[in-house]
Amino acid sequence: NAANVAHVQLGGVVPNPHLSLVYQGIDLCKKEGVDFILAVGGGSVIDSAKAIGYGMCMDGDVWDLYDHKRKAEGCLPIGVVLTIAASGSEMSDSSVITKEEGGIKRGYNGTLCRSHHIEDDMVELDLDTILDIADQPGTYLRTARCLDFLRPEMRVHAANNIREMGIEGIVVIGGDGSYHGAMGLCELGIPCVGIPGTIDNDLAYTEMTLGYDTAVNSCIDDIRSIRATSRSHDRPGVVEVMGRHCGDIALKAAAGSGAEICLVPEVSWSIQEAADRLSRLIDMGNPRATVVVAEGAWDSMQPADWRRYLIESGVKGIHEDDPINTEKLALLLKHKCKCEARPTVLGYTQRGRTPSAYDSWFAFEAGNLAVNLLRNGIGNQVIGIKDGRVYSLPIAEA
Repeated sequence: NAANVAHVQLGGVVPNPHLSLVYQGIDLCKKEGVDFILAVGGGSVIDSAKAIGYGMCMDGDVWDLYDHKRKAEGCLPIGVVLTIAASGSEMSDSSVITKEEGGIKRGYNGTLCRSHHIEDDMVELDLDTILDIADQPGTYLRTARCLDFLRPEMRVHAANNIREMGIEGIVVIGGDGSYHGAMGLCELGIPCVGIPGTIDNDLAYTEMTLGYDTAVNSCIDDIRSIRATSRSHDRPGVVEVMGRHCGDIALKAAAGSGAEICLVPEVSWSIQEAADRLSRLIDMGNPRATVVVAEGAWDSMQPADWRRYLIESGVKGIHEDDPINTEKLALLLKHKCKCEARPTVLGYTQRGRTPSAYDSWFAFEAGNLAVNLLRNGIGNQVIGIKDGRVYSLPIAEA
């Protein structure tokens, strides 16, 4: 200011400086007609200044230099005021820039960019963030259904937004619905690779889906705890686990915990059959048996006038429009088998556990393969497990 030299400032440099800030700096320099860059700081500041300087002297994307697709054509003059000793960057013409990876929040909703701020739809996934969340339960990017994505015009809108955000490829983690959305984006020129993220294990092309093993282990732990109480009080337990159309969680959790009865959507069953089986177990000296029920098993239940039976048995609060559920099944078994059957719905406990060793391995291998496919220009693929190994195949064949 004292020398009456026009200048602008650009802050926000972080260790392992980001490409996004370099782009911001290039735009600022072009807008303000900058002809000299003064880097005040350490190595990351100097590296950012060099990248901006290179970008000012070339047409196209400065990242091509770092991706070894082009060579530098020149650089704006750069001065340095070191604020730390021996950063090293001031002595060379090279620089290190990080091209950030990003995450789209709440599934395909984030691609429609309806939020007031881009941070509500996108989040940067730098190395520190990934290391912090890699072994945490849940999903860092959140999840949500997006019915609007069924409409072709909304998929076109999403594809345009994706291009405007500079996204070169998408890793889609989800189930059948997510895969259909990925196919739609691929048809519009957006490369996508799918990873089977669903605890139900209901995708036939893969031996295991991501999250299934963790969910099963969670259920087994909980069922064992319930069985311990059942053993203490000689009471049967009726335990509901997740699985709307696929009974894999229920079946494996029942086998792994030693449960005596398992009800799944794939096999027709009746209330009377379940009651007869439990009565035989009680007569054989096992009054603490466990019945594991998949949440979708009611769809395969044979018709029965169970409401009338409960009303005639003296149960209060039963209405003609009541749906069958785990609590009602426990009441039916209580009266039919003359026992104190107790219901438990495990619910979201199955989704909130620390990933198992198997799921952690699968996530790493699947993510690595997905990124390599996209880097090699290969999209429209899904990843699965076959013969214990991670592999890929076209989405349409999954």
